[in-house]
Amino acid sequence: MRCEVGVRPVRTAVVALAGALALTVPLTLTACATDVASPAPPPTTSVAAPASPSGSPAPTGDQRGALISRQPVPDIDPAITALGATATRVVYRSTSGVDGGGGGAEVVGTVFTPGGPAPDGGRPVVTVGHGTTGVTDECAPSSSPTLLGTTNLVRPLLQRGYVVTVTDYQGLGTDGPHPYLEPDTAAYDLIDAVRAARNVVPDASARWAAIGVSQGGQASWSAAEHAGDYGDGLDFVGAANLSPAADLSGIVADGTVEPLSLPQKMFLPYLLEGLKVIHPELNPDDYMRGALAAAPDVTLSCVTAKLQEKWTVATQLTPADTGPRTAADAERMRGWLQDIALPKTGASGPMLVVVGDRDNLILPQWTSRSVDNACTLGDVVEFDTRPGEGHADGRSVPGAVQWIADRFAGLPAPDTCAEGGSP
Repeated sequence: MRCEVGVRPVRTAVVALAGALALTVPLTLTACATDVASPAPPPTTSVAAPASPSGSPAPTGDQRGALISRQPVPDIDPAITALGATATRVVYRSTSGVDGGGGGAEVVGTVFTPGGPAPDGGRPVVTVGHGTTGVTDECAPSSSPTLLGTTNLVRPLLQRGYVVTVTDYQGLGTDGPHPYLEPDTAAYDLIDAVRAARNVVPDASARWAAIGVSQGGQASWSAAEHAGDYGDGLDFVGAANLSPAADLSGIVADGTVEPLSLPQKMFLPYLLEGLKVIHPELNPDDYMRGALAAAPDVTLSCVTAKLQEKWTVATQLTPADTGPRTAADAERMRGWLQDIALPKTGASGPMLVVVGDRDNLILPQWTSRSVDNACTLGDVVEFDTRPGEGHADGRSVPGAVQWIADRFAGLPAPDTCAEGGSP
């Protein structure tokens, strides 16, 4: 299958839009269909964990992260195998946060094992929260050799010798809807991915860190908040949260609708789809109309899919097509977004929070407010606002990987909160 290089100008905005929603594709490439689905995998190796169909009780103790199946991934990104690393696709048990943590779930993930001997004490584990890929099953990163671009984040972690585990999140590639941006579910998925990785890699240690981008930045932040309770038995050292979707309630301010940027408008169908999982009574027509509502097969397709069609939708949007119909709808939306906003409670370890000052999807001031709230809760946070960078900018990754390395090395974490909070 041919991928185009040097995108035509009419499509550049759409590819940039995909990049704004998630750290998934290089800005010089259109979507490449050969990377959306992998060749048929080898037969699955089942293990002794009991299945956890939808509606089953939440796992407890050693059932959390227990493997339902595992299989090698022979078609993984060649840049990963060049490091001498191997990949294993797993299905593991976790907990749904939608029903208050009372239900069990099956989750797909990919575990990466570095080459070479493990250090004394075992290999630390880094759990990765990927950026937005979409809300339907075909958007599961594990279906792609590059995990829909996430191996770009995996690679520098493997070079440090860490075991790396990437969850697809609940509902991507498994039964049931994907509770997009429901933070408790995402936290459980990331933490149980650490347990799943330790079930795959015998020399993995109990020490772990989290890193996430955009949607995954919210997930890694939430994992930091749940590390002390749900993560019992593990040793959490910190979370690096890049362009985190920590608090989106600023979209609706004081009962009025803030003007939405183009990336925010195109992101709205995903957001509403996720909120519907938590609030089935939500009527999307109360918040979007026109071309955005008329083509759900386009607007709810994976971030890197149907780029030309998405551009067509984007060119047809009018100011009246997005935003609550009534003040009551606005207040309802604001309440729903506040319910999933972070922080919810104090984190169980230090955090790095990174934003680009040109982010027009998750505005820097929204994240700054979340950091201020985290400081009030007593968190240790290094808040880094990066000049000239936009949403999910890859230039922030090396510094975040070094920050994680410093936490594993036991170095004191920088603390913006102690210096008076965010700028």
